[in-house]
Amino acid sequence: MDDFGVYAIFGVDEPPQQILRREGWQSSIEIQPSVQLVVLFTRGDWGKRDSVSVELADERNIPINMGKLTPFNKCLSWESGEDGVWSSGATLTVNLIGGATEFLDPGLTLSWMECTPECIPAVPALRECPGKRKRSQGEEEEEEEEEVNEGRGKENICPNASEKVTPQRRSKNNHRGGQTRLFSQKEEQTATSSSQSHKAKGKLAKTPSQTAPLDKPSGRWGQTVCPIDPQTAILIGGQGARMQFCKDPIWKLCTEDLSWVPAETLAEGPTPEARIGHTATYDPESKRIFVFGGSKHKKWFNDVHILDTQTWRWTLVEAQGKVPPLAYHSCSMFRGELFVFGGVFPRPHPEPDGCSDSIYIFNPEMAIWYQPIVNGEKPAPRSGHSACVMQGRIFVFGGWDTPVCFNDMFMLDLGLMEFSAVKTSGTAPSPRSWHGCAVLSDCSFLIHGGYNGNNALSDAFVFNTDTSCWSSLAFPQLNSVPRAGHSIITMPTTCKQGCTDEQEELPESVPQTLLVFGGGDNEGSFFSDLFTMPVEELRD
Repeated sequence: MDDFGVYAIFGVDEPPQQILRREGWQSSIEIQPSVQLVVLFTRGDWGKRDSVSVELADERNIPINMGKLTPFNKCLSWESGEDGVWSSGATLTVNLIGGATEFLDPGLTLSWMECTPECIPAVPALRECPGKRKRSQGEEEEEEEEEVNEGRGKENICPNASEKVTPQRRSKNNHRGGQTRLFSQKEEQTATSSSQSHKAKGKLAKTPSQTAPLDKPSGRWGQTVCPIDPQTAILIGGQGARMQFCKDPIWKLCTEDLSWVPAETLAEGPTPEARIGHTATYDPESKRIFVFGGSKHKKWFNDVHILDTQTWRWTLVEAQGKVPPLAYHSCSMFRGELFVFGGVFPRPHPEPDGCSDSIYIFNPEMAIWYQPIVNGEKPAPRSGHSACVMQGRIFVFGGWDTPVCFNDMFMLDLGLMEFSAVKTSGTAPSPRSWHGCAVLSDCSFLIHGGYNGNNALSDAFVFNTDTSCWSSLAFPQLNSVPRAGHSIITMPTTCKQGCTDEQEELPESVPQTLLVFGGGDNEGSFFSDLFTMPVEELRD
């Protein structure tokens, strides 16, 4: 007998109540303001059911929070203070995905109560129950409002933000006058007016665009896309409209048909907290993804999360050694170790924000951070640059350290641990940061788009490491839409049907495909598009 059901607890003193009972109907439950705690959980055999989507919306039907119950994550909880996120009432919607949709008992509909608090306290954290990482959703929303209202001196503001990217900082080299804005005046006014209109609510209202469709990720910038095998890539993190962190932070991309699958609940263990400016690096030997650093408004990270793609389990590393919290750094894998270069520090260490010119190495086997002795001509401190490993060398291009934006190239010889400036020829890219970078061959890599301090860019260039020569590219797909903070990867061109197990281990000579996802255009738009190009065309 299939006794599967979804149950809810409204308040710590209330018994569980079954809210999914019989087939053929679905509904919603209204939550009165006096309810301080909502807990959802499942019981019984899941059978063919995939997941239960859950949405908590305020009295205007604007989503407050979203979540999913799955066979691996069977419990969710939300908490409210005296004037919490549903102070004027809320609606809880539950939808069964896969298998038969069942009935929400209308007898469980709760009446609304008008509540007029004397003051508006801070919104407490909304969290998931034990078994998954506890997400501080309420803290995110509180910080998001502070970020829109204040927004001063924060490095982690995207190419669609309403304030400066970094505070003023003197450069060792040339100086550029004036402070830069990363948003159009129209978008800035929209964000400010929205913040003021909802200030009395004690929280920033969500926009409908933040409700992600089920078939693909929501628009974002500052995410990572990491290939793990010839048919699969993993999307992690990102930030969308109004500087709100994406509520659908982890996706799996199947490159055979370019389809997306929500993946936040596919893996067990503590998932990384929402963030941007982090790095995700795949080690093909251990088949693990290493997520390091990043930032979330006033919160900065120096943690290392590891996703084992064979067991689908997250692990938070308790590493020895010291590495500072960093965002917009680069991370390269070489002989099983992670090489982290550059990035921006959080305030107030130092004050104002400053960028790094140091290299930190993480050894996964020993779970230890250390700093190597590096000789030669080091690059100036920077963040938002790119780095790629080719033939035992790391090539570092671009980035910025307010108010200077770079288009120089440096090479780190990983055998000698020596930096040197690369003298280039040809048509070089203009100064930029937050651009996309992808290796095209053993001796060439692509630079695309980025942000120059005023505008998002759409141009593309290929650098040949043998000749140290730049070449510009003209392709409508690449050059039509300016974007920054996007992701570019290359993957083997896979067949859509009839592939055998032997074909999974593809030789290096197999045709490659370039994939470009997301980013922002500095005009208030964040992209969720994914387009592909044959790498062979770019090489030619």
